[in-house]
Amino acid sequence: MTEDSRYRLATRSIHGHRLRDAHGSPHIPVYDTTTFAFASTADLLDVVDGRKPGSFYTRYGLNPSILALEETLAGIEGAEMAWAFCSGMAAETALFLTHGREGVVCIGDAYGGTLELLAQQLPLLGIKTHLILGDELDRLDALLADGIRLVFFETPTNPTLALFDIRAMATKAHAHGALVAVDNTFASPVNQRPLEFGADIVVHSATKYLGGHSDLTAGAMMGSKASLGPVWSWRKNLGSMIAPATASLLSRSLRTLVVRVRQHNAAAQQIAEAMTRHPKVSRVFYPGLADFPAHALAKKQMHGFGGMLTIEVAGRREDATRVADRLKLFALAPSLGGAESLVTQPCTTTHHELTPAERTRRGISDSMLRLSVGLEAVEDLIDDLEQALR
Repeated sequence: MTEDSRYRLATRSIHGHRLRDAHGSPHIPVYDTTTFAFASTADLLDVVDGRKPGSFYTRYGLNPSILALEETLAGIEGAEMAWAFCSGMAAETALFLTHGREGVVCIGDAYGGTLELLAQQLPLLGIKTHLILGDELDRLDALLADGIRLVFFETPTNPTLALFDIRAMATKAHAHGALVAVDNTFASPVNQRPLEFGADIVVHSATKYLGGHSDLTAGAMMGSKASLGPVWSWRKNLGSMIAPATASLLSRSLRTLVVRVRQHNAAAQQIAEAMTRHPKVSRVFYPGLADFPAHALAKKQMHGFGGMLTIEVAGRREDATRVADRLKLFALAPSLGGAESLVTQPCTTTHHELTPAERTRRGISDSMLRLSVGLEAVEDLIDDLEQALR
């Protein structure tokens, strides 16, 4: 952990880096610079070989805007170090190519793009991938014994908000010499810090809650130096570095991360409770509900229950589509975690590429609507849902 880990999360999100601007700016400005000059070859080699901190070449990540961001990212997850990427999928690709070459097992639901990468693209490279559901955990021991060296999962998952016991997964994987990587996008570091429960690596689509304003696309990876060190060359040579301007925007967003996520949490809880009472909603998926199947686990490993919830409209796919189309404040759009509320029907967006049979196997019904609860007045959001359901 960084030397500032003694500070609480809200403080680290603002004062999480040690770089200082020469002109006294409270944040590192955009260094939209490709390369950086040195006074001597000896100075250059000190930076290139890691003997001294400094900037060198932006595609390598050695740029002040990027370095300051990464130090803050490490601090908010309680990690030794962090890498920033141009997208969440870029981060996951680097993760799988670095640590998944001996095989990857993905547990439970995940973002549709992640499932496509695992099921279709990685096998083309000779990487064995296994997609098992939460009720198939009895297969995990055999896969680990067979040499799988990377266990990957989301918790909460997309879109059913299912939870996995991070500590239990880490204990099982580590007994076989495997690493555990957790996609913490839905929870954010405000609500959950997987490294504290034994995970080795955390990944984020920073486009979502870390960015928080629907105005940037980025990814992040946090963990120990031993786990993240080998990832560096993959990021460099795949060209998946975050741009300095995007890094600066993301640094701006992290300053308000805690207050934003706490508001998302509070509003989502109220909406989830209101939807459980609505006659045209057959089911609500939200970890903060007392009758949610994994509510006890949520209270054990989460500090808040998040701004995401999924409702199942009573009826067919067409009924859910009509509700989505009638919403006025919830914008019909993919993504999540912004100030504005969003609605998406997983069968038409995030999980559209899965076959109907595979969606059914994963418990993703066509009548589901996934809600990203924004920062509007919660009363207005509930009114909007109720008028659409009518």
